[in-house]
Amino acid sequence: MASLVVLLLVSACGSPETVETGTAGLPPPDSAVAQVEQTIIYNAGVQREAFAQGLIEEGGQLSADDPEYGRIVEELIDQRLLAIEARRRGLQNTPEARRRLAAAEERILGNILLETEIAEQVTEEAALRLYSEQTGLARPGEQIRARHILVDTREAADAIIGLANDGRDFAELAVQYSTDIATRVQGGDLGYFSRDGVLPEIAALAFSSEQGEIAGPVETASGWHLLYIVDRRSPEGPAFEEMRGSIVRFLTFETISNLVDHLRDSASIDLIEPEASETTVPGTADIVLDTPGDDDEPDAPADNDN
Repeated sequence: MASLVVLLLVSACGSPETVETGTAGLPPPDSAVAQVEQTIIYNAGVQREAFAQGLIEEGGQLSADDPEYGRIVEELIDQRLLAIEARRRGLQNTPEARRRLAAAEERILGNILLETEIAEQVTEEAALRLYSEQTGLARPGEQIRARHILVDTREAADAIIGLANDGRDFAELAVQYSTDIATRVQGGDLGYFSRDGVLPEIAALAFSSEQGEIAGPVETASGWHLLYIVDRRSPEGPAFEEMRGSIVRFLTFETISNLVDHLRDSASIDLIEPEASETTVPGTADIVLDTPGDDDEPDAPADNDN
């Protein structure tokens, strides 16, 4: 099931990563680029072929000034001439042509259904709503950056507070007096931490203090702690534009999955064993089973809907 959805996602025309595609300075999709006999070749067909040839990314547009644009137009003219001649000879009515045309029609209609469903479901509003939900769940809480001094006694802690109040630099005091060897050489710098990143006693002291304040002392099993609150911050989650591509891909995948699941649940599907492929299944006399012979030609490349 998952592999089918991925295949449908890749094969669907249009960009799954873009809710709206800007086309400023480019030919509109329905603009004519060539007339071949009584038929018209449109810019949309050129763009589809450019994407199929790997010249543009999903949702991109090939400029009419690009040399590749003219080459593709000429290829589409040749392809249209071949199709016109095939119809003139009546080849569209042969069994092989009917089989291939039916397969192409099935693919095209399936893609159009996907494009319609995606356009209805994968909207800017849906993307913003999912962004708000996810960032609300994942956004970290307030963080504090502090310097830390650990000593063995309350008297030592009080003495250090006195030195700090007299103008001594807290970082220098940490280097000189702190017994916390992990932070002492960095002037007691703990970096940024959240409430659940430190001991509960330290968290309670830090998050109840103001920036620039010397807080403490507070006692734990390790000794007596002093903190200097360097900074407070509430980290923002990634911006919407940073997450837009992944959000739209997720919504597109979910839309296709839900659609295919619904269609499967509401359809009558019977798998036919390979060895029974040349027999008539009871009640299905009107089903034509595809059993190509040894002399069948390989399938031609899929017809493009220009």
